[in-house]
This record gives sequence, structure tokens and C-alpha cells, in this order.
Amino acid sequence: MVADSPFVSDVPAAAALAAWGEGCTAAGCPARLEVVRLPIGEAVGRVTAEPVWARRSSPAFDSAGMDGIAVRAADTVGAAETTPVLLEDFAVVDTGDPLPEGYDAVVMREHVHRGGNGTAEVRTAVPPYQHVRSIGEDITATELLLPAGHRLRPVDVAAAAAAGAVELAVRRAPVVVIVPTGDEIRPIGTDPAPGEILDTNSLMLAAQARELGCEARVSPIVRDDPAVITEALRDAAAEADLVVLVAGSSAGRDDYTARVVAGAGTLMVHGVAVRPGHPVVLGAVDATPVLGAPGYPVSAALTFDIFAAPLLAALEGAAPRERPSTTARLARKLASNVGMDDWVRVRLGRVGGDVVATPLPRGAGVLTSLVRADGLLVVPAGLEGHHAGERVRVELLRGLAEIGRTIVAIGSHDLVLDMAASALRADDPLVTLASSNVGSLGGLVALRDGLCHIAGSHLLHPATGEYTLPYVDKILGGDDVAVVRLVHRDQGLIVAPGNPLGLSGVGDLVREDVRYVNRQRGAGTRALLDHELARRDLDPGRVSGYSREEHTHLAVAAAVAAGRADTGLGILAAARAFRLDFVPVAREPYDLVLRASALHDDLLAPLWALLERPAFRAEVEALGGYSCAETGKRIR
Repeated sequence: MVADSPFVSDVPAAAALAAWGEGCTAAGCPARLEVVRLPIGEAVGRVTAEPVWARRSSPAFDSAGMDGIAVRAADTVGAAETTPVLLEDFAVVDTGDPLPEGYDAVVMREHVHRGGNGTAEVRTAVPPYQHVRSIGEDITATELLLPAGHRLRPVDVAAAAAAGAVELAVRRAPVVVIVPTGDEIRPIGTDPAPGEILDTNSLMLAAQARELGCEARVSPIVRDDPAVITEALRDAAAEADLVVLVAGSSAGRDDYTARVVAGAGTLMVHGVAVRPGHPVVLGAVDATPVLGAPGYPVSAALTFDIFAAPLLAALEGAAPRERPSTTARLARKLASNVGMDDWVRVRLGRVGGDVVATPLPRGAGVLTSLVRADGLLVVPAGLEGHHAGERVRVELLRGLAEIGRTIVAIGSHDLVLDMAASALRADDPLVTLASSNVGSLGGLVALRDGLCHIAGSHLLHPATGEYTLPYVDKILGGDDVAVVRLVHRDQGLIVAPGNPLGLSGVGDLVREDVRYVNRQRGAGTRALLDHELARRDLDPGRVSGYSREEHTHLAVAAAVAAGRADTGLGILAAARAFRLDFVPVAREPYDLVLRASALHDDLLAPLWALLERPAFRAEVEALGGYSCAETGKRIR
């Protein structure tokens, strides 16, 4: 087919890559590499073959966040510069020490004057849990830490280790064998005569492969003899996941690449509409993909980036690496302290024509912000921050192609969204579901302002008893809005094992011996609590801890598990995650709100397909407290 014709056709790069993929599948080339389990210290650079879920919280206990003394906050009431308080009951702690039993705050060493008689003078009152790292502040047990198809970095394995992992299931490293050909090619280190060329291409291509995390091998230089090249190609294919055959694959007299690939296996493409890199060869031999790289170094390097890198990433179940930067709109207000540059990690997605950046938690101990970050933005020292919708420059840690296929979800927290994110990435490494927990009301406002694709909501309207729809009408005007049911879920009081205080319902929250932990303003769970209190004519001010806020159900459960609160309203799955007991209060719908015009958007199609999958629904219901009877149903 190609013996007499140097170029089959001028194929666009995307079409050539697609044809190569289809041809490799037909030739029996594996779609994914084998899965191996590696000790966590050896897994950096590999790609996860399955999602990594946190097995334990980090920190696993309340700990001191500063060097100083552990105190009871109540003992410091009234302390001031003019009226210092002398403490006899305290404990000296260093950063990271477990918070001793009975103490609930830490005073920095610099703010304490130690007396010689075992006393400590404090000149300022401290609130409960000042300078205390709470259990689960960084990682909460059962949360999704890493999805499948994620290339592991040092911060990832650190977070996984902190979450209890000792080994990880990963794809083995791809093996790339580079076969240099040509009578004029000489090994590196030799002194070439006129007309001879040093084999710099093999050196460069091997380095590119290793940069992608591959094992690269270079065969001896093969002379320009079709039979010898064919033998070398078959030998390489027997040990490789990709063979790169380096030769002048143009119409030169010593051009054998295309005819050798066609004779030994299957030739899919010869000639791509890319400059430099035009005379590329794509094929497969003995169920191994083969890339015929042009002889010119710049062309060879570009060919590897365009064709080899995506194929190798696909074998590992990962997305190709990119290092661009872009301008993005902020999904929510970002505050910053004046006087220092503020480096903020963000999640990214494309909504409409804009890239949208959602800031991640910025706590000094929040390792998961490193794991989940898609980009970095810097708030200069002279600024107090940025407003929602403001445009900022972002350095990308994830490729633009991936960001373009990121579903941005803002609103109420639910574990099902984490499960969906993992399942979607397992199906397609380029699909990401990035969720930000700002409460149901915040999600609807973000959708109104064009800062997300979907908003998770379960807002109860007290006057009508309806969920979400009245707020959709009020905030979004009701026009061009669709509401899709995600789940029904059980909300209730999360309590310690055995329910030691004997709580039976919301009415018990006003008891003096009950310490409550609440959700943030705008959260649907908080709206449910307010509704239940109002039904009983109970003043929220009587609930001890009503003003203490957490942003997720898991954080509420973590507070109860740590003994920092006796109860909090949350979902059954969060209680089970921490092996806590649960007092049912209500079964409520949790819905996804989006623009009706986006219902049939290709970006969201994988999500709707996932919600229809029986296996996924069964997995959700196995968490406990969920019903998928109406999952995927359009409510409006």
C-alpha cells in the first residue's frame, strides 16, 4: 500500500491520533497497563488504578497548633493587660502534641509568663479551640482523597499515608523502546566523520519518555536494511508498550519506516498535517503501538509530544500533561491579609466561555488543598483579596483539556458527589467533577452568576414545606432552570456511640448539658434545623453551640467523634463513617440545579449516564441513609 507512495495522506493531528487509537484497538493493543501494588514510598510518578479513600482522619486526635500551654478557655475569661489571670491548672505542650484531657485551648508560649512557683500568667482571654488542630482538620475518614487516573506526586503520597494507606494500586510504568536507524547515525561519545550524525534523537526521546514516568530503553543503532529493521522492530515490540522507530520517514532513498511497519504489522497513518513533524508514521506491530518519528530533532520532539505522550497517558489511565497558564473568574469571594503575597490553590473548570477558579481551604495544615489543586493564583501583598466573579491569573497544575471537561459543582455537601467524581474519572481520565462546599444558598447564587455548571441544594422553604424550588424561583427567576433529583437522604442528630445523653430529637438541643455543632449560614442542613426549632417554638439562642459552624457533614461528625460536641445535624452516612450513632429527624431530597439549556450539554452527559447506572445506585444506597428511587429524575 505504501511501497511506492511515500505519504498515504495529510491527516489532521486529532484525526491521526484517533485513527491510531482505533487501529491499535483493532490490532489487539492493550487499552490499559497491568495493575501493580506498590509501597506508598515507591508510588510517586505512577498513576492510581483505583480511587484512594481516607482510612482514618488526619490529625487523628485534637492536637496543639502552637508551642505553649494547654488551658481551659473558661479559666482565662477576664484576662487582659491590666487584669492578668494567674493559672495553676495548665499543661505545657509543643506543636503537634495531643491536647491533654480536660483542656480546650492553647496559649502561645510568647503570650505566657511562667512563674517560679508552677504558675502561668495570661494577659488575654482565649476562645475555646484557639491554636488547636481538630481531628480531621486536614483529612476526614472515608473522604475521597485521590481518584483513579491520578498521577501521584510527593504531596499525594504524604496525604495518602496520613490517611492510613501503606500501599497503592497503580498502573505499572510504560516501557518505551527507541530504535534508531540509519547508516549515518553514530553513538553519542564518538567523533563523527563528515556525513555522520550523532544519535541525539534517541537521547532526547528517551529523556522525554522518562519525564513522563516511563521506563525508556534504547536499542543499538540499526543499519538501513529493511529486513534488519523489521527484526529489530519485532524484538522491540516484544518488550515494549510503545516502540519509537527513529528514521527519516520522508520520501528519501533510505526511508524504510512506513514500509517496514506496513509489512510487519498494520500502518494506520503516514503523513500528518503538522509542521514540523509532517512525515510521521503511526501503526502497530504484534499488538504493540509503533511511532515512526522523523529524523529532524525538532520534528521528533514535537511528534513525541503530540502522539506518544497522549498514548502513554491513556495506557496508564491518565491525562496528558500540560503546563499552561490562564485567566479565570473567581467562583466566590477571596479574602487576603494585606502585607504579604497570598498563594492560593484553586480548583478549575470552564463555565460558558470562562475558566472558573474555586479557592481551596488555605489552612497551614490542610494538605488536601495540595492534592486537589488545579492551579495557583497569587494575591499581591497590597490587595485585600478579590471579589466573586473577578478575573485573576492562574498558573495551571492541570491541563487545559482536562479543565475544559471539568464539571463545576458548587453548593451543599454530599458524599454522593465524591462517589460520582471517582466513578467519572474511572470511566474517562479527562472527566472531572470538582465540587466546592459553600452551602445550598451559595450554590444557587453561583449558578445565577454563571460560576458553576450545577448547584447542589436541599433548601427547605418553611412556609411551603417544599425543598429548593421556591428558592430557585426567588434567586434564579425560575426561567431556563432545570432541577434533577440526585437522592433522598436521611438527616438526623449525629451522636456518640450508645447515645449517652439519650437524645431523641431536635427538642433536646436546648438542654443545658448538650453541646451542638452547626452548619454554616446558607446550608440546607442549617435551614432544616431552624425549621424544626421554629416548629417547636424553640429559640436558636438556647442551643449551646448554635453559632459554631462546620462546612461539611463529615466535619460535623468529626467534631462529635472528637468529643468537642455532643451532637450535630447531618446525614447517616457521615455518622457511619465515624462509627457514631444516629437519631433520625427527616428524610429530604437533595437536588442538582442547572440551566435547562445545559441539560443536553456534552460536558454533563457522563454524569447523567452515571446516575442511570444500577451499580452506581446500589453503591450509593450501600452507604446507608440514601434512596435512589428518583435518582436522575427531572423534577422541574
